[in-house]
Amino acid sequence: MTTDPQPTKNDIIAFMTSYWDAKKTKDRETAARLSASRCLVTGAQGVMSIAKSKMAQMTVEGSWTLESYKFDDVEVTMPTPDVAIIAYTVTQKVTIDGKSQELRAADSSTWVRGADGWECHGHSETLLKDGSAAE
Repeated sequence: MTTDPQPTKNDIIAFMTSYWDAKKTKDRETAARLSASRCLVTGAQGVMSIAKSKMAQMTVEGSWTLESYKFDDVEVTMPTPDVAIIAYTVTQKVTIDGKSQELRAADSSTWVRGADGWECHGHSETLLKDGSAAE
């Protein structure tokens, strides 16, 4: 068990924000630092186990750009001082293959504090309704 203090809800939101900011700025180093050696990911593509190096590569590759994002309905639970689970809805403005879209999803992530600091060990994303943000 760690001797570090239990993080606050705002601390966990800050980790999640850093992760999303890394996607937005295509910052592969931050994406890798915040990812576990293997991160389990579920979403529209199914179930994947993504290595830290692959997560860094995915952050910069592809014909997509995250223009902006906004969290709502954020919930955090910390079953131990070294484990945090965050769930939230996110509205994302993205450009994929040159086409701008606004998507709304429900996401959750599991963060674990280890020797290298806080890392995301699991992430899940479910598009809401037709995936479009409510008007």
